[in-house]
Amino acid sequence: MILVTGGAGFIGSNLHAALQADGHDTIIADWLGNDGKWRNLRHHPPGRVIAPEALDDFLEAAPALDAVVHLGAISETTATDGDLVWRSNVALSQTLWSWCAKHGVRFIYASSAATYGDGAAGFNDDSSLPSLRKLQPLNLYGWSKHAFDLWVARQMETGAPAPPAWAGVKFFNVYGPNEYHKGKMISVVKVKHDELRAGGPIKLFRSDRPGLADGAQARDFIYIDDVVAALRFMLTAPALAGLYNLGTGLARTYYELGAAVCAANGQPANIEFIDMPAALRGQYQSFTQAPMARLRQAGFNHSFKTLEQGIDTYIRSYLTQADPYR
Repeated sequence: MILVTGGAGFIGSNLHAALQADGHDTIIADWLGNDGKWRNLRHHPPGRVIAPEALDDFLEAAPALDAVVHLGAISETTATDGDLVWRSNVALSQTLWSWCAKHGVRFIYASSAATYGDGAAGFNDDSSLPSLRKLQPLNLYGWSKHAFDLWVARQMETGAPAPPAWAGVKFFNVYGPNEYHKGKMISVVKVKHDELRAGGPIKLFRSDRPGLADGAQARDFIYIDDVVAALRFMLTAPALAGLYNLGTGLARTYYELGAAVCAANGQPANIEFIDMPAALRGQYQSFTQAPMARLRQAGFNHSFKTLEQGIDTYIRSYLTQADPYR
Protein backbone atom coordinates (compact mmCIF):
# COMPACT_ATOMS: atom_id res chain seq x y z
CA MET A 1 0.00 0.00 0.00
CA ILE A 2 1.35 3.43 -1.00
CA LEU A 3 0.35 6.79 0.48
CA VAL A 4 0.45 9.62 -2.09
CA THR A 5 0.06 13.11 -0.66
CA GLY A 6 -1.12 15.60 -3.25
CA GLY A 7 -2.54 12.56 -5.03
CA ALA A 8 -5.40 14.48 -6.63
CA GLY A 9 -3.00 17.03 -8.10
CA PHE A 10 -1.13 17.04 -11.37
CA ILE A 11 1.83 14.73 -10.76
CA GLY A 12 0.05 12.85 -7.99
CA SER A 13 -2.99 11.86 -10.04
CA ASN A 14 -0.84 10.67 -12.93
CA LEU A 15 1.27 8.61 -10.53
CA HIS A 16 -1.85 7.23 -8.86
CA ALA A 17 -3.23 6.14 -12.26
CA ALA A 18 0.02 4.31 -13.06
CA LEU A 19 0.22 2.64 -9.64
CA GLN A 20 -3.39 1.54 -9.83
CA ALA A 21 -2.76 0.08 -13.29
CA ASP A 22 0.19 -1.80 -11.79
CA GLY A 23 -2.11 -3.34 -9.19
CA HIS A 24 -0.99 -1.26 -6.20
CA ASP A 25 -3.36 -0.07 -3.49
CA THR A 26 -3.02 3.68 -3.04
CA ILE A 27 -4.31 6.05 -0.41
CA ILE A 28 -4.55 9.69 -1.44
CA ALA A 29 -4.08 12.57 0.95
CA ASP A 30 -5.40 15.75 -0.64
CA TRP A 31 -8.22 18.28 -0.79
CA LEU A 32 -10.58 17.82 -3.73
CA GLY A 33 -11.96 21.34 -3.26
CA ASN A 34 -14.61 23.05 -5.34
CA ASP A 35 -12.70 23.68 -8.58
CA GLY A 36 -13.16 20.32 -10.26
CA LYS A 37 -9.89 18.73 -9.15
CA TRP A 38 -11.85 15.50 -8.64
CA ARG A 39 -11.81 15.12 -12.42
CA ASN A 40 -8.12 14.20 -12.17
CA LEU A 41 -9.32 11.01 -10.44
CA ARG A 42 -12.46 10.40 -12.50
CA HIS A 43 -11.02 7.55 -14.58
CA HIS A 44 -9.31 5.83 -11.64
CA PRO A 45 -11.15 6.52 -8.35
CA PRO A 46 -9.04 5.75 -5.27
CA GLY A 47 -10.27 3.55 -2.47
CA ARG A 48 -9.62 6.24 0.11
CA VAL A 49 -9.02 9.99 0.21
CA ILE A 50 -7.72 11.57 3.42
CA ALA A 51 -7.76 15.30 4.12
CA PRO A 52 -4.21 16.52 4.84
CA GLU A 53 -5.25 17.73 8.29
CA ALA A 54 -6.30 14.16 9.13
CA LEU A 55 -2.87 12.69 8.33
CA ASP A 56 -1.67 12.76 11.94
CA ASP A 57 -4.56 10.58 13.09
CA PHE A 58 -4.10 8.27 10.10
CA LEU A 59 -0.39 7.80 10.80
CA GLU A 60 -0.92 7.35 14.53
CA ALA A 61 -2.74 4.11 13.73
CA ALA A 62 0.54 2.88 12.16
CA PRO A 63 -0.89 1.68 8.84
CA ALA A 64 1.05 -0.97 6.95
CA LEU A 65 2.51 1.23 4.21
CA ASP A 66 5.15 0.16 1.72
CA ALA A 67 6.02 3.72 0.74
CA VAL A 68 5.05 7.36 1.15
CA VAL A 69 5.26 9.63 -1.90
CA HIS A 70 4.95 13.17 -0.59
CA LEU A 71 3.94 15.50 -3.43
CA GLY A 72 1.48 17.75 -1.61
CA ALA A 73 2.65 21.34 -1.21
CA ILE A 74 1.88 25.00 -1.70
CA SER A 75 3.53 25.19 -5.11
CA GLU A 76 2.79 28.73 -6.30
CA THR A 77 6.03 30.58 -6.93
CA THR A 78 4.14 33.80 -6.12
CA ALA A 79 2.95 32.57 -2.68
CA THR A 80 3.36 35.15 0.10
CA ASP A 81 1.88 33.50 3.24
CA GLY A 82 5.08 32.35 4.89
CA ASP A 83 3.38 30.61 7.80
CA LEU A 84 1.10 28.57 5.55
CA VAL A 85 3.97 27.66 3.24
CA TRP A 86 6.13 26.57 6.17
CA ARG A 87 3.38 24.37 7.64
CA SER A 88 2.58 22.79 4.29
CA ASN A 89 6.01 22.49 2.70
CA VAL A 90 8.36 22.04 5.65
CA ALA A 91 6.62 20.98 8.87
CA LEU A 92 4.43 18.33 7.21
CA SER A 93 7.45 17.00 5.32
CA GLN A 94 9.36 16.69 8.61
CA THR A 95 6.46 14.78 10.15
CA LEU A 96 6.30 12.32 7.27
CA TRP A 97 10.08 11.84 7.18
CA SER A 98 10.16 11.08 10.91
CA TRP A 99 7.23 8.66 10.65
CA CYS A 100 8.88 6.79 7.77
CA ALA A 101 12.17 6.64 9.67
CA LYS A 102 10.45 5.23 12.74
CA HIS A 103 8.44 2.61 10.82
CA GLY A 104 11.02 1.64 8.19
CA VAL A 105 9.03 2.93 5.22
CA ARG A 106 10.45 4.19 1.91
CA PHE A 107 10.03 7.97 1.51
CA ILE A 108 9.99 9.95 -1.73
CA TYR A 109 9.34 13.67 -1.56
CA ALA A 110 9.03 16.59 -3.95
CA SER A 111 11.86 19.07 -3.82
CA SER A 112 12.09 21.49 -6.74
CA ALA A 113 14.40 23.01 -9.33
CA ALA A 114 13.28 26.31 -7.80
CA THR A 115 15.83 25.61 -5.03
CA TYR A 116 18.56 26.45 -7.57
CA GLY A 117 17.50 30.08 -7.80
CA ASP A 118 18.89 31.83 -10.86
CA GLY A 119 21.23 28.92 -11.55
CA ALA A 120 24.38 30.88 -10.73
CA ALA A 121 25.48 28.10 -8.35
CA GLY A 122 24.72 25.41 -10.92
CA PHE A 123 22.19 22.57 -10.84
CA ASN A 124 24.16 19.98 -8.92
CA ASP A 125 21.85 17.63 -6.99
CA ASP A 126 24.48 16.98 -4.32
CA SER A 127 22.64 16.54 -1.01
CA SER A 128 25.57 17.49 1.24
CA LEU A 129 25.26 20.54 3.47
CA PRO A 130 28.21 22.45 1.90
CA SER A 131 26.69 22.06 -1.56
CA LEU A 132 23.17 22.96 -0.47
CA ARG A 133 24.34 26.08 1.37
CA LYS A 134 25.54 27.56 -1.93
CA LEU A 135 22.01 27.75 -3.29
CA GLN A 136 19.92 30.94 -3.18
CA PRO A 137 16.24 30.37 -4.09
CA LEU A 138 14.45 33.38 -5.56
CA ASN A 139 11.03 33.03 -3.92
CA LEU A 140 9.21 31.71 -0.86
CA TYR A 141 8.22 28.45 -2.53
CA GLY A 142 11.80 27.64 -3.59
CA TRP A 143 13.09 28.66 -0.16
CA SER A 144 10.65 26.35 1.63
CA LYS A 145 11.72 23.38 -0.49
CA HIS A 146 15.35 24.30 0.13
CA ALA A 147 14.70 24.56 3.88
CA PHE A 148 13.47 20.97 4.00
CA ASP A 149 16.39 19.73 1.87
CA LEU A 150 18.74 21.39 4.39
CA TRP A 151 16.87 19.83 7.33
CA VAL A 152 17.21 16.37 5.77
CA ALA A 153 20.93 16.97 5.14
CA ARG A 154 21.39 17.86 8.82
CA GLN A 155 19.54 14.69 9.84
CA MET A 156 21.90 12.63 7.71
CA GLU A 157 25.01 14.45 8.92
CA THR A 158 24.15 13.89 12.59
CA GLY A 159 23.19 10.24 12.12
CA ALA A 160 19.56 10.79 13.07
CA PRO A 161 17.08 8.04 12.11
CA ALA A 162 16.24 8.02 8.41
CA PRO A 163 13.90 6.05 6.15
CA PRO A 164 15.49 2.86 4.77
CA ALA A 165 15.38 4.34 1.25
CA TRP A 166 14.60 7.94 0.38
CA ALA A 167 14.74 10.46 -2.43
CA GLY A 168 14.17 14.19 -2.69
CA VAL A 169 13.10 14.79 -6.30
CA LYS A 170 14.06 18.12 -7.86
CA PHE A 171 11.36 18.41 -10.50
CA PHE A 172 12.11 20.70 -13.40
CA ASN A 173 9.37 22.01 -15.74
CA VAL A 174 6.70 19.29 -15.91
CA TYR A 175 3.78 19.45 -18.34
CA GLY A 176 0.98 17.12 -19.36
CA PRO A 177 -2.65 16.08 -18.69
CA ASN A 178 -4.43 16.73 -15.38
CA GLU A 179 -2.74 20.07 -14.73
CA TYR A 180 -5.87 22.08 -15.56
CA HIS A 181 -6.70 23.04 -11.97
CA LYS A 182 -3.37 24.78 -11.37
CA GLY A 183 -4.40 28.31 -12.31
CA LYS A 184 -1.38 30.60 -12.64
CA MET A 185 0.96 27.64 -12.17
CA ILE A 186 -0.28 25.71 -15.20
CA SER A 187 2.46 24.78 -17.67
CA VAL A 188 3.55 27.18 -20.37
CA VAL A 189 2.71 24.47 -22.93
CA LYS A 190 -0.98 24.59 -21.97
CA VAL A 191 -1.00 28.39 -21.84
CA LYS A 192 0.54 28.73 -25.31
CA HIS A 193 -1.79 26.11 -26.75
CA ASP A 194 -4.78 28.06 -25.42
CA GLU A 195 -3.44 31.32 -26.91
CA LEU A 196 -3.10 29.71 -30.30
CA ARG A 197 -6.53 28.03 -30.20
CA ALA A 198 -8.09 31.39 -29.30
CA GLY A 199 -6.91 32.71 -32.66
CA GLY A 200 -4.01 34.85 -31.52
CA PRO A 201 -0.25 34.45 -31.71
CA ILE A 202 1.79 32.72 -29.04
CA LYS A 203 3.16 35.41 -26.73
CA LEU A 204 6.58 35.03 -25.14
CA PHE A 205 8.41 37.35 -22.75
CA ARG A 206 11.20 39.49 -24.04
CA SER A 207 14.51 38.73 -22.39
CA ASP A 208 15.42 40.71 -19.26
CA ARG A 209 19.05 39.56 -19.46
CA PRO A 210 21.64 41.60 -21.40
CA GLY A 211 23.03 39.57 -24.27
CA LEU A 212 20.21 36.99 -24.21
CA ALA A 213 17.93 37.14 -27.25
CA ASP A 214 14.15 37.25 -26.94
CA GLY A 215 12.82 33.70 -26.89
CA ALA A 216 16.25 32.28 -26.05
CA GLN A 217 15.35 31.78 -22.39
CA ALA A 218 15.65 28.03 -21.89
CA ARG A 219 14.24 25.50 -19.47
CA ASP A 220 14.40 21.75 -19.03
CA PHE A 221 10.83 20.75 -19.94
CA ILE A 222 9.80 17.18 -19.08
CA TYR A 223 6.61 15.34 -20.02
CA ILE A 224 4.55 13.85 -17.19
CA ASP A 225 4.91 10.25 -18.42
CA ASP A 226 8.68 10.50 -17.98
CA VAL A 227 8.22 11.86 -14.47
CA VAL A 228 5.91 8.97 -13.56
CA ALA A 229 8.44 6.48 -14.97
CA ALA A 230 11.11 7.93 -12.68
CA LEU A 231 8.88 7.85 -9.60
CA ARG A 232 7.91 4.25 -10.28
CA PHE A 233 11.61 3.41 -10.51
CA MET A 234 12.28 5.14 -7.20
CA LEU A 235 9.61 3.04 -5.52
CA THR A 236 11.64 -0.11 -6.17
CA ALA A 237 15.26 1.03 -6.56
CA PRO A 238 17.39 -0.95 -4.06
CA ALA A 239 19.91 1.81 -3.31
CA LEU A 240 18.26 5.20 -2.99
CA ALA A 241 19.39 7.99 -0.66
CA GLY A 242 19.74 11.62 -1.63
CA LEU A 243 18.52 14.38 -3.89
CA TYR A 244 17.87 13.57 -7.53
CA ASN A 245 17.25 15.96 -10.41
CA LEU A 246 14.34 15.05 -12.63
CA GLY A 247 14.38 16.68 -16.03
CA THR A 248 15.41 15.45 -19.45
CA GLY A 249 18.97 16.72 -19.10
CA LEU A 250 18.52 19.07 -22.07
CA ALA A 251 17.41 22.71 -21.91
CA ARG A 252 15.17 23.90 -24.77
CA THR A 253 14.26 27.49 -25.60
CA TYR A 254 10.87 29.05 -25.24
CA TYR A 255 10.91 29.81 -28.95
CA GLU A 256 11.39 26.10 -29.67
CA LEU A 257 8.50 25.32 -27.34
CA GLY A 258 6.27 27.85 -29.08
CA ALA A 259 7.15 26.44 -32.49
CA ALA A 260 6.40 22.89 -31.26
CA VAL A 261 2.98 23.98 -29.96
CA CYS A 262 2.21 25.51 -33.35
CA ALA A 263 3.37 22.37 -35.18
CA ALA A 264 1.25 20.07 -32.97
CA ASN A 265 -1.74 22.25 -33.89
CA GLY A 266 -0.89 21.99 -37.59
CA GLN A 267 0.14 25.63 -37.89
CA PRO A 268 3.33 27.47 -38.86
CA ALA A 269 5.19 29.28 -36.08
CA ASN A 270 3.14 32.31 -34.97
CA ILE A 271 5.03 33.97 -32.12
CA GLU A 272 5.30 37.53 -30.82
CA PHE A 273 7.24 39.00 -27.88
CA ILE A 274 5.86 41.06 -25.01
CA ASP A 275 7.51 42.84 -22.08
CA MET A 276 8.12 40.77 -18.96
CA PRO A 277 5.90 41.87 -16.03
CA ALA A 278 7.76 43.97 -13.48
CA ALA A 279 6.92 41.46 -10.73
CA LEU A 280 8.94 38.75 -12.51
CA ARG A 281 12.05 40.77 -13.31
CA GLY A 282 14.97 39.60 -11.22
CA GLN A 283 13.04 36.48 -10.14
CA TYR A 284 12.87 34.77 -13.53
CA GLN A 285 14.99 31.73 -14.27
CA SER A 286 16.37 32.28 -17.77
CA PHE A 287 18.08 28.89 -17.89
CA THR A 288 17.54 25.55 -16.19
CA GLN A 289 18.98 22.18 -17.12
CA ALA A 290 18.95 19.04 -15.02
CA PRO A 291 22.21 17.10 -14.75
CA MET A 292 20.86 13.57 -14.63
CA ALA A 293 24.00 11.60 -13.72
CA ARG A 294 22.92 10.72 -10.16
CA LEU A 295 19.58 9.20 -11.19
CA ARG A 296 21.22 7.40 -14.10
CA GLN A 297 23.87 6.00 -11.76
CA ALA A 298 21.08 4.72 -9.51
CA GLY A 299 19.94 2.57 -12.46
CA PHE A 300 17.28 4.68 -14.19
CA ASN A 301 17.79 3.95 -17.91
CA HIS A 302 14.57 5.42 -19.26
CA SER A 303 14.60 7.30 -22.60
CA PHE A 304 12.88 10.68 -22.32
CA LYS A 305 10.52 12.14 -24.88
CA THR A 306 11.90 15.09 -26.81
CA LEU A 307 10.12 18.41 -26.32
CA GLU A 308 8.45 18.00 -29.70
CA GLN A 309 7.30 14.44 -28.92
CA GLY A 310 5.93 15.39 -25.52
CA ILE A 311 4.06 18.45 -26.78
CA ASP A 312 2.62 16.54 -29.73
CA THR A 313 1.38 13.75 -27.44
CA TYR A 314 -0.10 16.21 -24.94
CA ILE A 315 -1.93 18.30 -27.52
CA ARG A 316 -3.14 15.54 -29.85
CA SER A 317 -4.02 12.94 -27.21
CA TYR A 318 -5.45 15.27 -24.54
CA LEU A 319 -5.84 19.00 -25.20
CA THR A 320 -7.72 18.57 -28.48
CA GLN A 321 -9.93 15.76 -27.19
CA ALA A 322 -13.40 16.09 -25.70
CA ASP A 323 -12.09 14.58 -22.47
CA PRO A 324 -8.58 15.92 -21.78
CA TYR A 325 -8.13 14.00 -18.51
CA ARG A 326 -6.03 10.89 -17.97
